[in-house]
Amino acid sequence: MELGHNITHGQWDWMNDPEIHSNTWEWDMVGPSSQWRYSHNYRHHVFSNVIGMDDDLGFGVIRVSRDQEWKPGYLWAPLRALGLSIVFEWGIALHNLAAEQRDQATDEAKAELKRAMVRKMGLQAAKDYLFFPALSGRRFLRTFLANMCAAGFRNGWAYIVIVCGHFVDGAEKFTPETVENETKPEWYLRQMLGTANFDAGPVMRILSGNLCYQIEHHLFPDLPSNRLPEISARVQPLLAEYDLPYTTGPLPRQFWHTVRTICKLSLPDRFLTATSHDAPETASEERFRDVPTLPQVRNVHDLGSRRRGLATAIGDRPGRRDRWHAGRRASLRSAAVAALVSLATAFS
Repeated sequence: MELGHNITHGQWDWMNDPEIHSNTWEWDMVGPSSQWRYSHNYRHHVFSNVIGMDDDLGFGVIRVSRDQEWKPGYLWAPLRALGLSIVFEWGIALHNLAAEQRDQATDEAKAELKRAMVRKMGLQAAKDYLFFPALSGRRFLRTFLANMCAAGFRNGWAYIVIVCGHFVDGAEKFTPETVENETKPEWYLRQMLGTANFDAGPVMRILSGNLCYQIEHHLFPDLPSNRLPEISARVQPLLAEYDLPYTTGPLPRQFWHTVRTICKLSLPDRFLTATSHDAPETASEERFRDVPTLPQVRNVHDLGSRRRGLATAIGDRPGRRDRWHAGRRASLRSAAVAALVSLATAFS
């Protein structure tokens, strides 16, 4: 991920080196990097966590939000997730093909994309499971099995890193109405709220391609990955100043929350107690809809006073902490709206 994901994002294009330029780099995966760039760099990063627009939200086989209509096939979502983690690169290749084919105008264009994927799959499989094992001579089978195991571990690790950046508690999911007439400041805000980090030291940062900093990566997708820790030190105080949540935590906890959400949302809604507005894996704006005309909301922050906004309001929802009085909750919701307005102004 430190190479393939980050190079294809164009993070090193500024060096003008054709060997690591996003337009010429072909990664060591079964899917063509060009198809991944369209599905990931465009559809995922522009429409992050928007249901029906971000194809990476559940990858079409997993339900990760109550706003996604439940279908009987989701009963198999836990098994689908397990299978996807084992063959992740193959699943992503098919996923990327479907995403780009959907936006093609002619059948010939769709067919050409499919031929490109099949060619890449054939070459990759021949290299990994025929050519390199053949170099081992009598140890062909050992090398073949070793490559299979290595690919399985790589797929599983990539799956864990990626789902922990978007499906965990606190990574918000959005409906298509969210992006209608969306301004640039609102786009930045959605990137912040729709992503999550996990705690990592120097070694884990390298192993994850610095995708332990998903929040910062989504704010600045083409920023070289080695600069993400540096920019994180500036993002965190900004979010704290405006009382906006900075979602992070230990990797085991983040992954457990993801697994719990996948298993829970595989069931029909009638078996779920929470709604899309108060579930642990989301924090819908509906919880702030009862704010009245808000004459008490200030658009200008008083220097030196403590802002109170979305992070405080989310922490105050029932079940997270002791229940506060209704008047107290309304006050926090009002403060949250004020913080969002102030943040949009700050990014303008």
